[in-house]
Amino acid sequence: MDRLLSMSVFAKAVEMGSFSAAAEVFRMSPQLVGKHVRMLEQHLGVQLLNRTTRRQHLTEIGASYYEKVKIILAEVDSAEGLAADSRVTPSGLLRINAPVTFGIHALMPRLTEYMAAFPEVQVEVALTNRYIDALEEGADAVFRVGVLDDSSRIARRLAPYRLILCAAPSYLEAHAKIHKPMDLASHTCLGFAYTELRTHWTFDGPGGLVTVPVAGRLMVDSGEALLVAARAGAGVLLQPAELIEPEIAAGRLVRILPKHAAPARPLHLLYAPDRQMTPKLRSFVDFVVATFGAARSNS
Repeated sequence: MDRLLSMSVFAKAVEMGSFSAAAEVFRMSPQLVGKHVRMLEQHLGVQLLNRTTRRQHLTEIGASYYEKVKIILAEVDSAEGLAADSRVTPSGLLRINAPVTFGIHALMPRLTEYMAAFPEVQVEVALTNRYIDALEEGADAVFRVGVLDDSSRIARRLAPYRLILCAAPSYLEAHAKIHKPMDLASHTCLGFAYTELRTHWTFDGPGGLVTVPVAGRLMVDSGEALLVAARAGAGVLLQPAELIEPEIAAGRLVRILPKHAAPARPLHLLYAPDRQMTPKLRSFVDFVVATFGAARSNS
C-alpha cells in the first residue's frame, strides 16, 4: 500500500475527526481509510489513534507523528508543484513579518534586490518585536529570531543572528572597568523587552559558557531606541551586529569583552505547511535562503 497515500489519509482523518469524513474526501470506504491507518501503525510499531465506536483521538506519539506528516505532505506538494510554478511568473501581494532591527538593517537593504528581480510582486512588510502569530493573521512569510516553540510551521534555518556587547565611551569612563562577564552584574544594562535579554545575558569565552543576571532602570522593546540611550551613556548594550557595527566603526560605541562572544541566536524563515506555495512565496523563500542562509561575511 502507498505509504504517502496512507499518510495523507491519516492526516485527513485527524483533521476531519472521523474515518467517514476522510473517506468522503478520498472517495473511498471508511473501511479502507481504517486499513491505511492500520498499515501505518503496523509499519511504525505504535498506535497512532485511540478509536471507539463514537470517537477517536490521537495518542501522544500519534500527535507528534501528525505534526511531522503535515510538514512532509506540504513538502511533497511543494516539490510536485515546482515544475509548474517555474513556468509561472511570481506576482501579487507578498506579506512579510520581521523583527524591527533585522527588518530595518538586514532585510530592507536587500529587499530591493528581490523586488528588482520580480517586478510583478508587491511587498508589504510589517515590523514588530512583539510575538504575534503573524501567519494566522495573513502573513505569507515570517522571520523569527530565537528558539522556535511551534513545530507546526515549516522553518528554514538561516545564518545565526550575532549579538555584540558595547557601551558609549562616556559610560565606560564613568564606571568600573568590565574585565569579565560577571562584572556586568554590577553595571547598568539596557534591557530588551519580550525576550530573555531583559533578565540575563549569556557569553561564550575561554572558560566556556557563562550566564550573567543583568538589570537596569530602562527597558525598551526597540533596539534602535536602546541604541540612542547607549550613545547617551545610559548603560551597557547587547544588540545585533547589523545595528552595532556601524556605531563602533564611527567611534560612538566601544566593544566590550571581545573574547567573550554572545552566542548567536537562531534565525528562521517560517511559513505555514498548509499555505499554498505560490510562485511569489517560493521565489521569496529561495531569495532569503540564498541571501541570509550562508554565514554572513562579517561573522
